[in-house]
Amino acid sequence: MGTTRKNGSLYTTIENKVATVEFGHPAGNSFVAELLDRLTEEFHKLSENEAITVVVLRSEGDRAFCGGASFDELMAIQNLEEGNLFFSGFANVINAMRSCKKVIIGRVQGKTVGGGVGLAAACDYTFASVNAAVRLSELTIGIAPLVIAPAVERKLGKAALSDLSLSPTEWKNAYWAQEKGLFSKVFETLDELDRELHFFAQKLAAYNPEALKEWKNVLWEGTGHWDQLLIDRAAITGKLVLSEFTKNALSQYKK
Repeated sequence: MGTTRKNGSLYTTIENKVATVEFGHPAGNSFVAELLDRLTEEFHKLSENEAITVVVLRSEGDRAFCGGASFDELMAIQNLEEGNLFFSGFANVINAMRSCKKVIIGRVQGKTVGGGVGLAAACDYTFASVNAAVRLSELTIGIAPLVIAPAVERKLGKAALSDLSLSPTEWKNAYWAQEKGLFSKVFETLDELDRELHFFAQKLAAYNPEALKEWKNVLWEGTGHWDQLLIDRAAITGKLVLSEFTKNALSQYKK
């Protein structure tokens, strides 16, 4: 049973140096602004927690991993400031994951759209289910995946980002995502996924935390400018979401 809270839920449990962060929202684990802010804050907090070495990011339930941005909140955006603020939420989460001193393992159990693909791309290592198809559907509603693009391109490369984003109605399956570098491993069942993920996380948590931190710095080398870049991209997206095209597209989706 998933959360029924309209602002979503966020829970963290810590065991054997591994922090498991679970987010949820009744609308396909999509993100409202408050949930994005809480997730950002959680990554900053865990980054400084010396009792942990590894973070596992997962979502509620056994269906969708993440539905991207909340449609209700997208429809509620009335001006540039509100648009900028909302999309900055995704920018802040990705930057918090990038700068987190702990290795982040993603658990992607089902379909993931838009911002959810960005979240998966910002993980350092990702376990996925065979059901974890991905889609960047932003162009269909008059915006573009501007904020998450640097994270997705870093994992998949420009050609695959182009393929994924310019076919916004097409689902790419988990094996496509693995072949392109978004997912590290793909499993046929959730039981197998969870068993292997637990084993992997425990093994990683036994390594020298200082070595893992220094190595993560190397893996993310050259991304320091994202602090400003992603915020700038959020401002552009905030402007696009106010377009007549987007308003019409969102109302059609709602129907």
